[in-house]
Amino acid sequence: MNIEFKLIDRENYQDCIDLSVNDKQSDFVAPNIFSLVQAAYEPNLYPLGVYYKEKMVGFILYDYDEDLSGWSMSRFMIDVKYQNIGIGTKVLEKFIEFFINKYGHLPLYTSCEVGNLAAITLYEKLGFEKREVFEYEHRGKKYREFRMIANL
Repeated sequence: MNIEFKLIDRENYQDCIDLSVNDKQSDFVAPNIFSLVQAAYEPNLYPLGVYYKEKMVGFILYDYDEDLSGWSMSRFMIDVKYQNIGIGTKVLEKFIEFFINKYGHLPLYTSCEVGNLAAITLYEKLGFEKREVFEYEHRGKKYREFRMIANL
């Protein structure tokens, strides 16, 4: 499966904004437009478009998290039209390879809503382990997530 990553720039940002998840998943991942605005104004956030057969089909935002003193894959999504065909697994395998090539063998964090069993299963399949549950509130909404880590 030919998966590529490209930086989000003025040529492809609209394609990224147009990606979406299904209604059940919308509580699990921030809209891509929010992530792109964050990346524009906050340091150490790196947005990547996920391409399959030369078409953007997903999005990853990774960052160096000062609170964790480590790298984190803070956002990951595959467009609803490309789900359930194995792309998500291949993308994460490729991202782990990309990360190791760029930064070396370092721990990589991610987090996942406690109720997002599909994501938890996927992350665990690729070597992430649940560490702890943390809670936070954003714009009046409460979130409860697993912090997960892969020792790459």
